[in-house]
Amino acid sequence: MKNLMKMWNDISLILRILVGLIVGVILALLVPQATIISLLGTLFVGALKAIAPILVFVLVMSSLTNAQAAVGKRFRTVVFLYMLSTLLAAVAAVVASFLFPVTLKLTEAVGDATPPSGIGEVMSTLLTNIVSNPVSSLMNANYIGILTWAIIFGLALRKVASEGTKNALNQISGAVSQAVRWIINLAPFGILGLVFDSVSTNGLSIFQDYGKLLAVLVGCMLFIALVIDPFIAAICLHRNPYPLVFRCFKESGVTAFFTRSSAANIPINMALCEKLGLDKDMYSVSIPLGATINMDGAAITITVMTLAAAHTMGITVDIPTAIILSLLATVAACGASGVAGGSLLLIPMACSLFGISNDIAMQVVGVGFIIGVVQDSFETAINSSGDVLFAATAEFREWIKEGKEVKF
Repeated sequence: MKNLMKMWNDISLILRILVGLIVGVILALLVPQATIISLLGTLFVGALKAIAPILVFVLVMSSLTNAQAAVGKRFRTVVFLYMLSTLLAAVAAVVASFLFPVTLKLTEAVGDATPPSGIGEVMSTLLTNIVSNPVSSLMNANYIGILTWAIIFGLALRKVASEGTKNALNQISGAVSQAVRWIINLAPFGILGLVFDSVSTNGLSIFQDYGKLLAVLVGCMLFIALVIDPFIAAICLHRNPYPLVFRCFKESGVTAFFTRSSAANIPINMALCEKLGLDKDMYSVSIPLGATINMDGAAITITVMTLAAAHTMGITVDIPTAIILSLLATVAACGASGVAGGSLLLIPMACSLFGISNDIAMQVVGVGFIIGVVQDSFETAINSSGDVLFAATAEFREWIKEGKEVKF
């Protein structure tokens, strides 16, 4: 048994995940009633979500306690790249919606879902989360609050901690990272369960009724992930970015696609950053921050669904309004993680730009929930892989300036 486990662990994790994916599809087609298999996916995502808040808190606090001053410049760069990418995603979604206008077959309104009343409420929620109780933030996976308190404690410890305390924090950080590696090693079984659940529950019928809408959404997301984001990285690095782009897809995007949770993918992204040789002081902050503000997919979803509602209602959208929508979607997407229901419940706020009633807007949200199994998977995949792409781009840019060798 020990030799068998060693052989299994010696195989590339990506290949093991691919095996799990294929087996999951086969089992879903052969024995769709064996729902116990989906428990593997539930346990895997649950474990990732459980360890992620602790990982972020410990790593950020430890990194800042031992951080070097040079981190600040790179951190400003990665934040700029996150925001630029999200804005360009919203603009691309506006252009696509004008080129390929979509009308919707509206559903019933979503029952208990309550959208935010405006951008003020989104920002209020975001700011409230910043000062949330640190214990409560850890319990509820409030990453804005976790980041805030980890930064405060990290900077405070940097002032007062002895070398022994700093070493202890590093050891705790290493222990948490090791626990994460053990969990990630179970990814093939988790993906197997997630794929089984998705295929056995939803099938392929979802593409029939909402094929054009999904084509615009997924097309925009792939355009951002394969054209715009690589273009930004190429300008920063002055070299071919696609080896890095595809590695981020392979090692981050695939798991994010099936977990459909940016938070659950934080440990996986940090493990990839470690493989890329990035500075732990840098990625321990930028990756969890990216899971909050690098929201290309959310910006695309808000924009495309809002303009689809406008087209359905026969509303003419002019260029200035489209520009305002792009800016609103960018800001709203950054606050999506602080709103119950994520990006979909921000659609009514964007619809209000065009005077679309809340009843109609909530029916658009209902359509979003119907296609969510596909839309949310792609959205999470491009968001999560983009987190690593831009964290790496910001650091590699400095390496190139310093004459260091950069390998993707």
